[in-house]
Amino acid sequence: MSDPVRLAKRVAALLRCSRAEAERYIEGGWVSVDGMVIEQPQHRVSTETVTVDPDARLEAEEPATVLLHKPAGLDTISGPNPATALVTPATRWAEDVSGVRLLKRHFVRLTPLVPLDRDGSGLMVLTQDGRVWRRLTEDGDQIEQEFIVEVHGEIAPYGLHRLNHGLSHQGRVLPPCKVSWQSETRLRFAIKAVQGGQLRDMCAQVGLEVVAIRRIRIGKISLGKMPAGAWRYLPVGERF
Repeated sequence: MSDPVRLAKRVAALLRCSRAEAERYIEGGWVSVDGMVIEQPQHRVSTETVTVDPDARLEAEEPATVLLHKPAGLDTISGPNPATALVTPATRWAEDVSGVRLLKRHFVRLTPLVPLDRDGSGLMVLTQDGRVWRRLTEDGDQIEQEFIVEVHGEIAPYGLHRLNHGLSHQGRVLPPCKVSWQSETRLRFAIKAVQGGQLRDMCAQVGLEVVAIRRIRIGKISLGKMPAGAWRYLPVGERF
């Protein structure tokens, strides 16, 4: 039996490339050991069969951004029941057409962004990408979000007009937003700089009780038909 060596050394010998290039192939998810993809260059191998995907390339792998359909009852940013736990290889949406290859390292250090109330559902963003983080934090108040809010009760006179412009929340006069009826029991909000509990408070001020809230869009990125509990990648090049 041969002495164990680092996987990167074995790959460098197979491909006749430098050790640094071998490490990039491994970290890019192009190398398998006995049929299992290994992404750690320091992994030790001896008699195992090491193969390199024939489509392997040395292009830099982009940091991942994940779009999750959060069910109601889970926490987005912090809390005892984090929605981040739903992001696993098994829950990737089967209809994800992003073209991004699933890598184990995509599930490490995913930062949740753009808070959503615990009892709300819908689009949630988690990222490893500093560019996405800066866009959704530093410019977050300028990015429009869209919600479908299911309500119960009878709206007050001129209530729809007041929802669009004329309410306050926590002592702050709210800027204009776009609110319209989607059906007899559902309102559509297109709104910027929304705060926790704000939509419920706005509805209460015009005599409506909120039954459910679902976020369907952040900026240019929409939830689409992705089912609750599933996630997909943000395609490289798409922006909020």
